[in-house]
Amino acid sequence: MTKRSYENPLVSRYASSEMSEVFSPHTKFSTWRKLWLALAEAEQELGLEITDAQLDAMRITLEDIDYEAAATYERQFRHDVMAHVHAWGDQIPGAKAIIHLGATSCYVGDNTDLVVLRAALDLVIPKLASAIGHLAKFARKYKDQPTLGFTHYQPAQLTTVGKRACLWLQELLMDLRALTRCRADLRFRGVKGTTGTQASFLALLDGDHAKVEALDAKVTAKFGFPSAYRVTGQTYSRKVDHEILSALASFGATAHRIATDIRLLANLKELEEPFGKKQIGSSAMAYKRNPMRSERVCALSRHIIALSQDSAWTAALQWMERTLDDSANRRISLPESFLAADGVLEVLGNVFAGLVVYPAVIARRIAAELPFMATENLIMAMVRRGADRQDVHEAIRVHSMAAAAVVKQQGGDNDLIQRIQADSFFAPIHGDIDALMDPASFVGRAPEQVAAFLTQEVEPALAPFGPLGQASELKV
Repeated sequence: MTKRSYENPLVSRYASSEMSEVFSPHTKFSTWRKLWLALAEAEQELGLEITDAQLDAMRITLEDIDYEAAATYERQFRHDVMAHVHAWGDQIPGAKAIIHLGATSCYVGDNTDLVVLRAALDLVIPKLASAIGHLAKFARKYKDQPTLGFTHYQPAQLTTVGKRACLWLQELLMDLRALTRCRADLRFRGVKGTTGTQASFLALLDGDHAKVEALDAKVTAKFGFPSAYRVTGQTYSRKVDHEILSALASFGATAHRIATDIRLLANLKELEEPFGKKQIGSSAMAYKRNPMRSERVCALSRHIIALSQDSAWTAALQWMERTLDDSANRRISLPESFLAADGVLEVLGNVFAGLVVYPAVIARRIAAELPFMATENLIMAMVRRGADRQDVHEAIRVHSMAAAAVVKQQGGDNDLIQRIQADSFFAPIHGDIDALMDPASFVGRAPEQVAAFLTQEVEPALAPFGPLGQASELKV
């Protein structure tokens, strides 16, 4: 292996072998042949003069593709479909005349794209469900673990580790619904002819409209689609591609947001993605534990989001029945969107199954911030003991300013509670301070929200997918 030609890292480093195979040349060109065979079979069934021997010759050679011959023809014709028609015709001369009978290039090109998109969705959707399942287990495990909340990335009211994970889960469930809808909405292009009018097939079938309808239905059924698009131009609407890539881009936005949160929490040393025993964080700084998995998620997710713009412009720039400037773009944007999404899911499943929480670090950060957050509770407790609210407020304000100066100017620990415990004015509540400062009393209904969300929303969404599978191991 010389390694002197560019190789796509989505294939060599990130996506699964299953997803790479879905978009492989062999999958594409063998599907072309299956489409030509299905068309010929249906045409024979409807009375065209096609022999069993011709069909048998096609069946025997479906997977036996002479790629060198096809490449030679394409250099001559500058037309990939006709190159493969001729290459296959050379293999089976007795059936050459019926290959591609009545069809246009988009019969094989577009229908194959739809078959491939269906297969790609059938890989992505269960992987997303599996990742959700791993994260749901994590959320349930840590539903009661108090942690400092952040708004504007500044300390805010407490939440729980599990509740924060449910914010991630809610968005992943939205992506699961969107991708599942795209899969359910997907149809076949079917047998529509050069500009979508089926004129060539109407001529072949002697003007019999019912037979043309039957031909379309037969080929659609042979490929397992419940229906075909009722109207097309030469191509199926490129809006279909955009809907799918938009759903993938939306997932990319979710994945980027989650991975960014993990990266921020890793900096705080509260949460960490898995880290291998021999993994190296930095070539120079041996102590480092860089969140490379989450960083990879962010990198690939940006690519998914960017590629959705390709499909938007392709849909916008179709002229009348079709224009060919979609072809080169779709050869890149469709596979790369799915390969990148698959790569992201390979990482997310791995990360969610191995997230590490550091409760002692979390507790220390809570201890540094909670005294200020607890002041209203302390005021209310004193008032219940008969104190004047304004007097209590002023006393706490003075102690708070002094404690803040220790933290900000001296770099010391927050000693607000110690100051209150040493102040005889607060003697009525000295015995209650430990209970008033229990972090669990500051998380509101977060644990109950987690339990309800997992039971009422996550579990029903995952039920169709069966038992949770093992998280994948990364290639690199």
